[in-house]
Amino acid sequence: MIVQLIRNATLKIYYHGQVFLTDPVFSSKHVFKSFTGRMRNPLVDLPCSVLEIMRDVDAVLLSHLHIDHFDVVAEERLSQEIPIFCQPTDTIRLFEKGFQCVTAVEDELIWEGIKITRTTGEHGTGDWSKKMGEVSGFVFQAENEPTIYWAGDTILCDAVISVINKIQPDIIITHSGGARFFESGSIIMDDAQTVEVCKIAPKAKIIAVHMEALDHCSILRADLCALADKEGIEKDRLLVLADGESIEFEVVGFFG
Repeated sequence: MIVQLIRNATLKIYYHGQVFLTDPVFSSKHVFKSFTGRMRNPLVDLPCSVLEIMRDVDAVLLSHLHIDHFDVVAEERLSQEIPIFCQPTDTIRLFEKGFQCVTAVEDELIWEGIKITRTTGEHGTGDWSKKMGEVSGFVFQAENEPTIYWAGDTILCDAVISVINKIQPDIIITHSGGARFFESGSIIMDDAQTVEVCKIAPKAKIIAVHMEALDHCSILRADLCALADKEGIEKDRLLVLADGESIEFEVVGFFG
């Protein structure tokens, strides 16, 4: 099982013989608007070509449809026949964009021997959570594979803690850049909340992404690593990947 960070929340997950592409954003550096007035987004280019990113991809998994998670270039470059899994509220928009193989994950489903379970989260606090709209995370389980929990665009909240306690995932992927607007407070996890996830799930590997690619994300990779070290989190438990970097995990157990 391999997880490769492309950029921000765009990942390639090699799992149980399938390759999933999450939240594809293919725009070049500085192509779309700033979220804070500081700089146009994305802040950095892709680490490789779109053609290389798309190589061997079997399905796309979307947490939600904000521009920093699914952009116009991805809409244009993805095959309209590629299987797409998403939250139910996004299906109509995806069909309207011309995609023909869209599956809403209401709760859970089995695809190619992989159990995919949708989870919820909070994309901010108070009124900002309502403004940002519904977001989802997903859990992957399969025979002879580690259990993965991709939390998605959420702060650390009761829903996330409940998933961790119930599923006991082997790998947790967090969006850890501390994204915020001027008056919003964090709308995804920051360094402190990511370290808290490490403490809540002491047996899991934590992969921190959604960092250093957008102008509303204030937490740097170095910030997170420094806090984790200060809090005694082992370096082999919190994995802060660079764009283009991948990590391989050994096969373990199976789900019943």
